[in-house]
Amino acid sequence: MKSTFVLSFFLLLSFLSHAQTTPFQWQQVATGVWKATVGKPEAISPLGVADVKPRVEALQKLGTPTFPTELKESKSERTDGKVYLRFPLERSEQLYGLGLNFKSVQQRGTIKTLHVDHYGGKDDGRTHAPVPFYVSDRGYGVLINSARYVTVYAGSAVRKDSKNPPEEMNRNSQKNWNSQPYSDAVEVLVPATGTEVYVFAGKNAMEVVQRYNLYCGGGTLPPKWGLGFVHRMPTLFTDAQVMQEVNEFEAKGYPLSVVGLEPGWQSYSYPNSFVWDSTRYPQPKRLLDQLLAKNIRANLWINPYVSSHSPIYKNILPYTASHTVWVGVVPDFNLKPARDQFKKLFTERHLNIGVSGYKVDETDGYDRWLWPDVAKFPSGFSAEQVRQTYGLQFQKMSTDWFREKNTRTYGLTRASNAGASNLPYVIYNDYYNHKDFITALCNSSFIGVLWTPEARSSKTAEEWLRRMQAVCLSPMAMLNAWADGTKPWTFPEVADQVKDVMQLRMQLLPYLYTTFAQYHYEGTPPIRAMNLVEGFADAGTLIAGKLDATDNPYAQAVRKDVKDQFMVGDYLLVAPMFAEEPIRKVILPKGKWYDFYTGKFVGDGETITVDQSIKLDKIPLFVKDGGIIPMTSTTLHSPTQDEKLPLTVRYYGTLPGTFRLYDDDGETFNYEKGTFGWTLLEVNNRAGKQSPTQGIAWRYGPVRWEYMTP
Repeated sequence: MKSTFVLSFFLLLSFLSHAQTTPFQWQQVATGVWKATVGKPEAISPLGVADVKPRVEALQKLGTPTFPTELKESKSERTDGKVYLRFPLERSEQLYGLGLNFKSVQQRGTIKTLHVDHYGGKDDGRTHAPVPFYVSDRGYGVLINSARYVTVYAGSAVRKDSKNPPEEMNRNSQKNWNSQPYSDAVEVLVPATGTEVYVFAGKNAMEVVQRYNLYCGGGTLPPKWGLGFVHRMPTLFTDAQVMQEVNEFEAKGYPLSVVGLEPGWQSYSYPNSFVWDSTRYPQPKRLLDQLLAKNIRANLWINPYVSSHSPIYKNILPYTASHTVWVGVVPDFNLKPARDQFKKLFTERHLNIGVSGYKVDETDGYDRWLWPDVAKFPSGFSAEQVRQTYGLQFQKMSTDWFREKNTRTYGLTRASNAGASNLPYVIYNDYYNHKDFITALCNSSFIGVLWTPEARSSKTAEEWLRRMQAVCLSPMAMLNAWADGTKPWTFPEVADQVKDVMQLRMQLLPYLYTTFAQYHYEGTPPIRAMNLVEGFADAGTLIAGKLDATDNPYAQAVRKDVKDQFMVGDYLLVAPMFAEEPIRKVILPKGKWYDFYTGKFVGDGETITVDQSIKLDKIPLFVKDGGIIPMTSTTLHSPTQDEKLPLTVRYYGTLPGTFRLYDDDGETFNYEKGTFGWTLLEVNNRAGKQSPTQGIAWRYGPVRWEYMTP
């Protein structure tokens, strides 16, 4: 008996010596933003790699909220070389974020290990942008600034000392028994000796997201050409074939602003030489000049793994990892010599002759392709830490190359993380589920990243039209024909409708460019999940699960989740259609809404039905009462710096409306020095007017007002 007591006593002492419970010590680091340090944070973190520079004045303009009451009882503990965090939850509270998810928007009740990886079909945390940031509908957000595989139990676990314990129930006799009892906390495991924790406050979820984006430097402002149409060529095309395809776009009247060159532009790929193939591209500068003469830019596919055939191979070898990827060495970009080697080669061979950006592939996974977690890196950082930040590192590094030349870029990446808001990259992947692509588009708005539901190919004309319609209302309108050479006109029966939506994309440039300016200056994401929209509340309720011995043996309930519609900017609601589903429901936020194409009233804060069973037509678009949509004429290419475009301002509904139209040169960073302008467009009693533009010359022709509502 005595020996048992002694053993128990020493086990308790052992536990106490390893467990260090420490209260959060919150320090305000910006208006509405607080930081706490738990233990000793590691030398590498997502925000550190992204080198975030908060937009202090913009944060102040959002107001001065107090620290969220809901989080005052948060706790931290350090045990066994790890950090444990606990944040309270209220009973009806909803959570969003926690990475780029493809199946669901609401995340309460989920468990995720946030791990940079190719998306594998499950929302388990292994994804392209596993941002450890969650947003509550109560008006706060929590960011764990760690470069580790962070595990989050988002209201899924129940402690026996809970202050709000769920009722114990008997499944045999109580029909409302729940397989997932109520949990009153978010619990986080960080496998490190310390971490930084940030809290962002606001009056609603949207303001929280704004603060997060502004703290990370504000959202990216792409060049105007980046918002045009992007077409990626078949991988082994020659320069002559590229120009032939460009000319075919023009002859058929399909817009084109960016040409993407896939692996075959290089003399050696998988791994990569990063130099032009002399047989397919004997004079690359001539090709780039020919494209630029049409105001078309060129984007180059790469992955960062260096072939022995690359001119930088020998010099970069000492600064590479212990393992290879496709037998190419893996540069450690945490070391300046490795970054310098890439900068010198890429600047001389690409930027200096007119390359406008990159598509950065294979920095995400799968595990069998990327370096293993046992790999060693010469910087001393672990393979895990490097993996979590590698895509972010390349985004930051390459953005700086273009910034030094005072020219903006807009590219593609397969991996990202926290702090990426201000980096001009859009995430893409090899997954190809259209509905899930739209869900990811919604989720991107919570975590400060951009996503494109790219079109590649389709089994039917209907599917092709639906995919092209959706991608033309996303952050990057891209057709990726690298494998099979698909063209916008591949399905003749819908070629005209595809052309219509591509042309609409170009017509909406004034509205889209202003929406991205709002992202940069105010932090509002250009694409917005409905849960971020004022007046939208139709979500979060539990729907009883149906008992099924195989698929649902515990009759698990599901939450009502709106994941197939979204907002573009302040006024435009997008409701994508899907193949073989000609009828769909659209949930309208509070207030009156009007059809974008006709101006007719469609509903007032209600659920409406869209029926396209008779005719494949246009993607459903709706405009908020008082909405103003500035548009230009149909153009085949994005405008040049000095080009003046006609402007048509559409007004919908009956309420007074305003729209602050943004403009700058569309190419350089001169806007950061004040060379930009806002023009107030307003309508009252069906009379429209514009204020003078301050700071820059007016780049639009005379305004034509179009009152859409009968």
